Amino acid sequence: MLIPLKYNTRYLVTRWKSTATTAITFGLVVATFIIVMSLSQGIERALNTTGNPLNVIIMRSGAQAEGQSEVSLDQYQIVRNLPGIVRGLDGEPLVAPEILTLVNKPRNDGKTSNLQVRGVHPNAFLLRPAVQIVEGRMMQPGLREAVVARSVSKRFQGFKLGDTPRLGRGRFTVVGIFDAQGTAYDSEIWADCKEVMQEFDRMNFSTVVVRAMDRASVGRMQDAVDKDRRLKLMAVDEEKYYADQTKTAKPVKAFAMFLAITMAVGACFAGMNTMYANVASRVREIGTLRILGFTPGAVMTSFLIESVCLALLGGALGCALALPINGLATGTTNFNSFSEIVFYFTITPGLMFKGMIFAAFMGLAGGFPPAWSASRQPVLAALRQV
Repeated sequence: MLIPLKYNTRYLVTRWKSTATTAITFGLVVATFIIVMSLSQGIERALNTTGNPLNVIIMRSGAQAEGQSEVSLDQYQIVRNLPGIVRGLDGEPLVAPEILTLVNKPRNDGKTSNLQVRGVHPNAFLLRPAVQIVEGRMMQPGLREAVVARSVSKRFQGFKLGDTPRLGRGRFTVVGIFDAQGTAYDSEIWADCKEVMQEFDRMNFSTVVVRAMDRASVGRMQDAVDKDRRLKLMAVDEEKYYADQTKTAKPVKAFAMFLAITMAVGACFAGMNTMYANVASRVREIGTLRILGFTPGAVMTSFLIESVCLALLGGALGCALALPINGLATGTTNFNSFSEIVFYFTITPGLMFKGMIFAAFMGLAGGFPPAWSASRQPVLAALRQV
């Protein structure tokens, strides 16, 4: 027979000061766990939602990132005539040559970071419909004009509408602010491809992005590029390319786990101390429960439930403390491109559920030794204290 839960809840309410102190300890650990894990989740979301399964990136064979690639003008002419490419209303293939480069610029906090400048063809906006101008206007081809991601405009100095930041040897006028709906392009500056090539002394493109007719065309296009000895290029579907970039989140995940484990050990000891104190002050109660016929197993289970409830109370508090940072923008270094990637803290119901499971685990780990001690209390010793 199990001890009624009412016994545990009444005790927690009566000793509300120790309950609150321990719950806050668990809550801070869970809040830290959720916040750090939301960083990793935000990076993965930014990269995993970027690629279009029908977009194919043509890049130098063996290149790990777009900025490491190079496609010559002759190779571009071959690529744009590959079979299986969608054609626009003008009958021309839907192809966008691009140039990727980096500029080091100061953030609003005074520190500097690398920003990725993407020189684009007008077709780039057809290939990436997520990129939408929200302030100002679209840049004009052939002019030194740029459009900037809204998050970049907010986080970096000199990228507001109308500013003229130096990109390469010359200055570009920021004529528009775009929103890329949380994708990796929210970390970029876009300008006319030919102007970027000229300002950064580039003779060749970095990549060529094409739109395939269907998934079967993607496979055929990849085979055609691989087998064409003139090209020495590779074709990667955009969705897979950005999925591979999520290894940027691995160091953040590793840090999150290390921090969570370290803090969890401290929280478990805090919970353990509280429960040991509870056991010491409730020897007579434990003896009474045994006299009433409750077994040692029932006593241990009751104290374990009490410890888990205390931890879950802290877990709920931790979720509440972490929730306000959901959607806030921050940035880290993409170790493939060595540029800053802007992403958003992403706290989902699934992540909060993991936080509650983590809290329950801490409650079990911290509550088991005191619960075992409570179940082993000698009945005769307890009777003498009654």
